[in-house]
Amino acid sequence: MIEIHSKLPAQGVTIFSVMSALAQRLGALNLSQGFPDFDAPPALLEALSQATLTGHNQYAAGDGLMSLREQVAQLFLKRDQIKIDPTTEITITPGATIGIFSAIQALIHAGDEVIIFDPSYDSYAPSVQLVGGKAIHIPLGGQNFSVDWNRVKHAISDRTRMIIVNTPHNPTGTIWSRSDWLCLIELIQDKNIVVLSDEVYEHLIFDGQQHYSALSFPELRERSIVVGSFGKTFHVTGWKTGYCIATPKLMNVFRQVYQFANFCGVTPIQVAFAQFMQQHPEHIQQLASFYQTKRDLFNQSIQGSRFKFTPSQGTYFQNLDYSDIRSDLNDLDMCQYLAEEHKIVAIPVSVFYTNPPKELKQIRFCFAKKDETLRQAGQILSKV
Repeated sequence: MIEIHSKLPAQGVTIFSVMSALAQRLGALNLSQGFPDFDAPPALLEALSQATLTGHNQYAAGDGLMSLREQVAQLFLKRDQIKIDPTTEITITPGATIGIFSAIQALIHAGDEVIIFDPSYDSYAPSVQLVGGKAIHIPLGGQNFSVDWNRVKHAISDRTRMIIVNTPHNPTGTIWSRSDWLCLIELIQDKNIVVLSDEVYEHLIFDGQQHYSALSFPELRERSIVVGSFGKTFHVTGWKTGYCIATPKLMNVFRQVYQFANFCGVTPIQVAFAQFMQQHPEHIQQLASFYQTKRDLFNQSIQGSRFKFTPSQGTYFQNLDYSDIRSDLNDLDMCQYLAEEHKIVAIPVSVFYTNPPKELKQIRFCFAKKDETLRQAGQILSKV
């Protein structure tokens, strides 16, 4: 009999699939998985339809449609005054996750160490493990989930080859300040360490705060790969389209691996994004306000509840502290309780940790939902 040895033996079904299935089985309101329950802009949907009908149905260039790469370059030029060469420094990928995976496969070798801040997106550590690297997990501290820079300093070794940054941060909704980036620069400026910056929620920044990209800092420009997502920005997570940006030297190494992970992104989708971005720049300009209004609606709807929270600084996620309600339950059991007894589904924050703190009593809700969905969620949670 053939013997099968898994490379990820401890990896089971993701919590997102588990909770979404639970919501469906119980007929519960699903605020767990991070996707909108409202439609994409009609002009974007029409652009995709027209792209398919007018013959854009064969392979695109492996590095991505040039018109879309040019739109990405324009975004960074207008927002951050950063000049990016769309030919040599931008690659369009079928989703951000494969960009993250390919970057890790391209740059990390067996025995290398990668620093990951917990709680963290669940694809980071397995991608490191598959290439024979070692993930070094550093928990974010306190109610504000801040970085302990002294701890980072002591975690860096001669084997450290990458630090993964996620800002705005999923699942906590925090953002990195300029000070955070300067602390990182000070620690790695004389070391052979690459920064992989996951910035998929870059346009979802609230309360007048500013998003700082890794590319904003000249000291990091030569050592950073930035990953972005069109799906998060344009309400079409199922279109699975993202991008990676790096200097030509880094991008060349990235593309050497990426070309064998996926030949190219979906052609008509790239055509549609490029056309929509060119014709409707107001969509991104208004996006932060759009989602801040939804965040505020959700938070206002639970003001009379027993949940505690700090308003999310970015992303479309809001964490709620339930310690005043059922402190006897861990967060997974609390999510199960809410689903079964109150017909609402969230995500336990502990699943984003390798070693979750015992005192953690937080669950994550997605507010990328219709206003009536958010009001209904507020009514349910206010009765818990």
